[in-house]
Amino acid sequence: MAKVLTSRKENYAQWYNDLVIKADLAENSAVRGCMVIKPYGYAIWEKMQAVLDKMFKDTGHSNAYFPIFIPKSFLSREADHVEGFAKECAVVTHYRLKNSENGKGIEVDDTARLEEELVVRPTSETIIWNTYKNWIQSYRDLPLLINQWANVVRWEMRTRLFLRTTEFLWQEGHTAHSTKEEAMEETLKILGIYSEFARNWMAMPVEIGTKTENERFAGAVETYSIEALMQDGKALQSGTSHFLGQNFAKAFDVTFLNKEGKLEHVWATSWGVSTRLMGALIMAHSDDRGLVLPPKLAPLQVVIVPIYKKPEQLGLIGEKVDIIMKKLVDSGISVKYDDRDTQKPGWKFADYELKGVPVRLALGPRDVENNTVEVARRDTLRKEVYPMEGIEKTVKNLLGDIQDNIYKNALDFKERNTFLVDTYEEFRHITETKGGFILAHWDGTKETEEKINQETKSTIRCIPHNHSGEAGRCMVTGKPSPRRVIFAKAY
Repeated sequence: MAKVLTSRKENYAQWYNDLVIKADLAENSAVRGCMVIKPYGYAIWEKMQAVLDKMFKDTGHSNAYFPIFIPKSFLSREADHVEGFAKECAVVTHYRLKNSENGKGIEVDDTARLEEELVVRPTSETIIWNTYKNWIQSYRDLPLLINQWANVVRWEMRTRLFLRTTEFLWQEGHTAHSTKEEAMEETLKILGIYSEFARNWMAMPVEIGTKTENERFAGAVETYSIEALMQDGKALQSGTSHFLGQNFAKAFDVTFLNKEGKLEHVWATSWGVSTRLMGALIMAHSDDRGLVLPPKLAPLQVVIVPIYKKPEQLGLIGEKVDIIMKKLVDSGISVKYDDRDTQKPGWKFADYELKGVPVRLALGPRDVENNTVEVARRDTLRKEVYPMEGIEKTVKNLLGDIQDNIYKNALDFKERNTFLVDTYEEFRHITETKGGFILAHWDGTKETEEKINQETKSTIRCIPHNHSGEAGRCMVTGKPSPRRVIFAKAY
């Protein structure tokens, strides 16, 4: 049988780590804080990537690629930006190694010091805006809508697979516009894309909103985010879109001639999601048996397992499976026939449950006689016997139902764990005992925000766009508050 996971109730963090490793998603690498994404985990990321890439291209964006190395001087051009990332930067100082004088291994060649040190990109605003200066001269060159799929490095002391690693994969969009209004429209359009992707593909409900000044991206005028609630009651920031104003355009002198022939600085946005979405997908839906994957993102949607005692029975089962597989593949369903004789059916069942395959079909000699198939769904673990005739329609409908049910379960969980709070006493009680999203009034000051964080470890996840803006009084200071904000402990 497949190895058992630590239960979520016993130790949620250990459950998560067990699941990532035992479901063959990723593992720690020889480089501290970095991960190896294994083929099954990377297959899920590839599906995410393909969907998002199409969504970006459908809205007029093109892909490009920029260098991983950024001259150190570039980072100092935008003051808030360098301050925000300075403590996370990895720096390249030399360009050559040499054999050690004692003949034991190699060492850095001190004579090969770089004239200017290079930062391994923590994010690409600076190198991209230095490039855009050469690409933009006139309003005819705008808007410039560029995305890149890349890796970035942010030096982390405490790491966790997918959620926080020193190196991770992501996409980062960087766009230039002729007006503030157009840049703002772009920022919110991308936020909508992220929200749609989370809901319709990841089956994950999210809160959409604006970040506070404390939580804003370094160098941005406004930051917007989607926030998801994990099963342990903690929030996970799952995507951000930033309105950069003209900050980077001014820092790198990116100007254009407008239609009136006047020179102006362009308006900018940046936005991104990362392999952190893998962590969100795992923690939003999975259970103590393993992954629960939305069918739209599952690398394998259906697995077929034969049940037999005599070798000659396998041939008869295989003939039926060939027919079923062709029907499923022709219906656009990804399917695998696992007829390995090295593992028993029970082991296979447990392994595919661990890996979150949405639908499992089992066929034995009796099914062959009766023209039936046993169908098991991963989300509810229910099994039913269906006629073999029309099985492709049955499975297709079932996959849609599973996708919807996974979303419904996540939405129900979020609604059950979203609390309207008016007093600081109740706020502290909920953060200590339950977790979840807390809608509460805040007076808008950094001081109160920092006090709440220090005393409860909760942060303002966002100022929500989809909740009523009724006025009230700050739960801490009693000062006026124009609307409730969303607090939570977060990853």
